[in-house]
Amino acid sequence: MISLIVLAFVFILIAVRKVGNLRLQIWQIMSLGAAAVLVTGQIGPLNALKAINLDVLFFLFGMFIVGEALESSGYLSQFSYRVFSKARSLDTLVLAILFVMGLMSAFLMNDTLAIIGTPVVLLLAKRANTTPKILMLSLAFAITIGSVASPIGNPQNLLIAVNGEVENPFLTFFRYLLIPTVINLVIAWLFLRFFYRRHFDTTPIVHETEPTRDEKLARLCKVSLGLLVALILLKIAFVFAGTNLDFRLTYIALAAAFPIVAFSPRRLTIVRKIDWFTLVFFAAMFILMESVWDSGVVQGVLTGSNLDLTSTPVILGVSILLSQFISNVPLVALYLPVLAKLGVTSAGLMALAAGSTIAGNLSILGAASNVIIIQNAEKKFGETLTFFEFVKIGVPLTVVNALVYWLFFLIIPG
Repeated sequence: MISLIVLAFVFILIAVRKVGNLRLQIWQIMSLGAAAVLVTGQIGPLNALKAINLDVLFFLFGMFIVGEALESSGYLSQFSYRVFSKARSLDTLVLAILFVMGLMSAFLMNDTLAIIGTPVVLLLAKRANTTPKILMLSLAFAITIGSVASPIGNPQNLLIAVNGEVENPFLTFFRYLLIPTVINLVIAWLFLRFFYRRHFDTTPIVHETEPTRDEKLARLCKVSLGLLVALILLKIAFVFAGTNLDFRLTYIALAAAFPIVAFSPRRLTIVRKIDWFTLVFFAAMFILMESVWDSGVVQGVLTGSNLDLTSTPVILGVSILLSQFISNVPLVALYLPVLAKLGVTSAGLMALAAGSTIAGNLSILGAASNVIIIQNAEKKFGETLTFFEFVKIGVPLTVVNALVYWLFFLIIPG
């Protein structure tokens, strides 16, 4: 129970971000939470170390290196110009971010796009002379919703595709989730347009291309991106072939970072400048969430309830709400065996994928990608999104998103 109380305090502190005159960052708050459960004996030091998912940390480390190199070389600004220069108004720019980043997140994974996309949208906000909050939210919603429709869009979908023994994962995900995902991206655009309507004027956006600051580093970035795309396509091929080869996303991220670390004379500067605080946040989060898991309260709520845990609306609701407290990957790891014992349908598994993913639209802690965007923006650009700015749009958007997916599950037989 102490773990749940600590988690509640962590949520409150993230919401207010201040204690007296002291302003706290998200990674500091989560670190305090992890320290609290360690000091109170809710989790032992050895179990705390075991709880830290090194795969996730190494994946983020590799992608942070690629992201930092892309930004430092100037190649990222050129990429954003080529992709978004046709958007001449805030209306079309937000729509372009939602669909371009959403589509890319379905195949490059949402956390990858959070790392690479944050400097892109902040640069675009400057060019559009608008508040960065609109484009930060656009990026967050785009990569959350877009990643729903693919078995490799995020870690929890991959877990469902593999451990849920989904037959023909890509076809199954596309069949149930592609059309409602496209609809939900349009709905996200409508929500952003409504809540920030005074910013959506007709002033034209002037895009300017920027010169490459480091040609050699830019060439290495192109090699890294080529490796990233090629290895992800190889992973997709392995999934289609049904092989059991352990080809982790961590290996892909580290392989993509290798050309930069091995051959760039700026390697030490790049490594120093990556977002180490976000890595600390995730290590602390794993410890705190493991202590909540060990308390058994969440498992007791699931198994002791009178709910039909295999019904689509219950799966959507449970996965959205519990993902806020124990994160979506642990939630899926817990819920999958329960559903397997009760005999879940393909529609049920897809509801679990949709619910645990769009949980990221509800609050900052609903998805790791949200934290990456905000931490990255705060550290490098001095921009942020508060808890209330996020949930004000996120809560109603998540409700509508869930309703859209549920309606499609009613249409498509399980």
